Amino acid sequence: PYGLALINDQLYVANQDAVVQFDYQPGQTTASGPARKLTDLPHTVNHHWTKSMTASPDGQFLYVGIGSNSNITENGLEVEADRARVWEIDAKSGAHRPYATGLRNPTALDILPGTDQLWAVANERDELGPRLVPDYLTSVQDGEFYGWPYSYWGQNVDPRVKPQQPDMVAAAIAPDYSLGSHKAPLGLAFSTATMGDKFSEGAFIGEHGSWNRSDPAGYKVVFVPFSNGKPAGDPLDFVTGFQGEDGKTRGRPVGVTVDPEGALIVADDLSNTIWRVTPTQ
Repeated sequence: PYGLALINDQLYVANQDAVVQFDYQPGQTTASGPARKLTDLPHTVNHHWTKSMTASPDGQFLYVGIGSNSNITENGLEVEADRARVWEIDAKSGAHRPYATGLRNPTALDILPGTDQLWAVANERDELGPRLVPDYLTSVQDGEFYGWPYSYWGQNVDPRVKPQQPDMVAAAIAPDYSLGSHKAPLGLAFSTATMGDKFSEGAFIGEHGSWNRSDPAGYKVVFVPFSNGKPAGDPLDFVTGFQGEDGKTRGRPVGVTVDPEGALIVADDLSNTIWRVTPTQ
């Protein structure tokens, strides 16, 4: 299991192979009955297995991020069916459609508060060097194509991908905001006013950290300030110390969320710890 979403009295869980649901009541900490399958998900694994998920504000739809089955289709296009995209799933019937495509690995999804706009963080492709390709934060636009595998950051062609499809490259749109290369963002949560003025409007992002750079990047939670519904300014370090100056890695942020009191919850899959971050009094 990876993604979770709560709609009224139904708790939805995105497993590797399916979205399932449980009956839920506030305060409940264990399942009261067996899971019921809502819909199958692509699950043959050569590469990305995680399935991120969030719900639309009206509770009608679930959005599920499904990563590619390769870096750049080196395993063949046939294993990429219905992958590298965000699905929109009817929360009642399980009927689904591709909402946006060409996102190599959309690892976390959230809705910008006060809107219906879906946002995602995505892990881009590897093996083009330490400075390419930027992982990103982006609004997810219905019906749009974000480039993978043919191009990156809009219409920058990846020459390793053959055969190319110029029509697909021409249709590719650029994401909204670069997080930097190989930082591996895995968590996304929009802030509330509880964190104080400096952090009241924007997105918290958990950066799991690089594996293929001589100078490590990520290994922290950053805050991307927003203005008028868009990123506005450089990311700010919010939680650091997961990797020390001695080079030792003591933690790796994964999921982030904001609890009912407005504190930030951070999951760390290296130390197997859940951290709770509140404003300094």
